[in-house]
Amino acid sequence: MPIDALIIAFDKALRTVFAPAPTVRAVPGNGEAEADLSDAERAHAAALMRVNHCGEICAQALYQGQALTSSDPAVRLALEQAAWEETEHLAWTERRIKELGGRKSLLNPLWYGGALAMGMAAGKSGDAWNLGFLAETERQVEAHLENHKMRLPQQDRRSWEILEQMRKDEAGHAQTAMRLGAKELPVPLKLAMRLAAKLMKTVAYRV
Repeated sequence: MPIDALIIAFDKALRTVFAPAPTVRAVPGNGEAEADLSDAERAHAAALMRVNHCGEICAQALYQGQALTSSDPAVRLALEQAAWEETEHLAWTERRIKELGGRKSLLNPLWYGGALAMGMAAGKSGDAWNLGFLAETERQVEAHLENHKMRLPQQDRRSWEILEQMRKDEAGHAQTAMRLGAKELPVPLKLAMRLAAKLMKTVAYRV
């Protein structure tokens, strides 16, 4: 891998984990009034948003690893576009965590490193499998976001709107991957991905 690509990748990793993320689109739910939440509800909502922020950290790393090892310019372009929207998701979830009085996960560097390795492995398996990994990841994230929408305090519309827009974006990424020729992943690999995601979500809710 060229040294300039490694430098760019390292810079992106530092920015993703430690720097505030940018957003071009308005933050979803920004027009909603802040809900009157109890301390317990506020802590729960902040923890859920921390989990989603971790998911976006992982998404950035996955897309970076996949793009670094992809041989198809169209696939790299799709991954870069998806990564930009995920960067906006980072900005939205980080802002909402602060509004709720929470904090980001202390293990974000670990999540990033693990997801980057998975992304590079997916990219080296060929573009059709690379896209299949992208499509399955987004399907699982879409289902996860639906679950978190239901778990939020009912009156927390600001968080709900963020998760709903994220869900729409993830569904679009999956459709793009299928259009570009994604292969369906084997069931054991899908199950392994779900188990890895469950571990991350359980730990990130608390740490």
